[in-house]
Amino acid sequence: MKNKIMDTLQGLGRTFMLPIALLPAAGLMLGIGASFTGDSFISLYNLEGILGEGTILNGFLAILRDSGDVIFGNLPLFFAIAVALGMAKAAKEVAALASAVGYLMMYASMTSTIANFRDIDQLNQTAGLVGSVLGFDNTLNMGVFGGIIIGLIVAALHNRFYKVEFPDALSFFAGTRFVPIISAFVAVLVGIVMSFIWPFAGSAIAWLGEAVADLGYFGTFLYGYIYRILIPLGLHHVFYLPFWQTALGGTAEVGGQVVEGAQNILFAQLAAGQPIDPEAARFFAGMFPFMIFGFPAAAFAMYQAAKPERKKDVKGLMFSASLTSIFTGITEPIEFSFLFASPFLYFGVHGVLAAFSFMLMHILEVGVGVTFSGGLLDFVLYGILPGQEMTNWIPVVVVGLIYGVVYYLVFRFFIHKFDLKTPGREEGDQEAKMYTKADYKAKQHGKSGDGSEPIQDEMSQDIVTGLGGPDNLNTVDNCATRLRVNVKDSTKIDESLLKSTGAAGVTSSGNNVQVIYGPKVSNIKQNLDEYLSSVGKTPSNDE
Repeated sequence: MKNKIMDTLQGLGRTFMLPIALLPAAGLMLGIGASFTGDSFISLYNLEGILGEGTILNGFLAILRDSGDVIFGNLPLFFAIAVALGMAKAAKEVAALASAVGYLMMYASMTSTIANFRDIDQLNQTAGLVGSVLGFDNTLNMGVFGGIIIGLIVAALHNRFYKVEFPDALSFFAGTRFVPIISAFVAVLVGIVMSFIWPFAGSAIAWLGEAVADLGYFGTFLYGYIYRILIPLGLHHVFYLPFWQTALGGTAEVGGQVVEGAQNILFAQLAAGQPIDPEAARFFAGMFPFMIFGFPAAAFAMYQAAKPERKKDVKGLMFSASLTSIFTGITEPIEFSFLFASPFLYFGVHGVLAAFSFMLMHILEVGVGVTFSGGLLDFVLYGILPGQEMTNWIPVVVVGLIYGVVYYLVFRFFIHKFDLKTPGREEGDQEAKMYTKADYKAKQHGKSGDGSEPIQDEMSQDIVTGLGGPDNLNTVDNCATRLRVNVKDSTKIDESLLKSTGAAGVTSSGNNVQVIYGPKVSNIKQNLDEYLSSVGKTPSNDE
């Protein structure tokens, strides 16, 4: 039962990555458009003649701002599609279409039910619940929860009925054609039910958000700690998303509209040219000190602690991983390099330091936001460019420099005190492994026997072998940094072979296996798909 729940949560977290991947592009457009057209930026640099209202450049930047804003405004629909797409066993495109249909039908049904059977004035008294969604006015705004709910329902219907058979007279409607039909009817029922249930559920979520806010700085510390320690389990997306995208992360009125979710509040304020509320930014700003400053310092400590004969190899690994952390905020290559060396260093030291970073940014009222992760690009776009008056970004640099020193000293102490086997300190002739594939040793001959097979195909072959072979695979997917695989028999996993392909680490929970490769994992996944197709194997959830 426990493994089944973990499987579901990890699968759900994986589906979140598709709409979340939209945010950097949307945030880039929104951030550039809003920052360069903001009154504070224009007046600070005396750019009224170039960027002032009515100029061509101002108009173009306004287009970017509005184009980026539409993504954030419609994220619930994208989540509905992504959840159904990711949770479907097969014929995923049908599940995606059915989910879009179901989302629209749910809101049409809910809006009509409210108009005919509910008291809109009474519902309006519950702040933050009534609003406009995709042109449906005076409806209940369920946020991303609405998308996730309908996505899960459609995925369940799809997996149950996509192979359904009917008598010959009705055979046209059988199979995948039946999925959007049944989804539409069920979505109507869901809309009716939600028009009565959601006011209570939405109020409960808002109450939980207020309870978290009432915890003050301790609540921020707790959020930061839980967020970081869930990363090895792959459940962090499930944890932070409600704070980012629902009333759990707070509500605020921006430009006459009630906005829910910390990330939505932040970008609404940015687009409106308002100072960013630190109460919303507290769910993000704490990332910057340890991602931009702390982790590179920890990597430098691990490099210095490496054995002299291995420092050259470790230098390349740590340098590339540090740049990844600094610019993109993707930290797993570094995190997993010391997680497997010392869980205490991860959960007992790094987790606490990261939580304090979140709390300090809250105390110092920093208002810097993120789209995907707390790297330098986000820091410049949503911290520096909007201006100190809007975001109060300077404390990030001050605390970050201190964090760099702290991470270096702490990691250096623990590595030497407890002889931790961080990269470059492994026993015997074991190579230093982390996130790069440069140390992958290609075979002299491929399947054809003439050595002409691409090295990448051989790497894919080793990955499949390390996962127990093609017949042991149920599903193969990926998030931003990991292969996420569901296998039939976890005892067949060969972790040493998987690590020899450049994996930073391997974790498993029941039949779910995660192989950590870092940001290059999407290319690894594509090559793996092609390899599996070439050997006549297409993983699915079918048993």
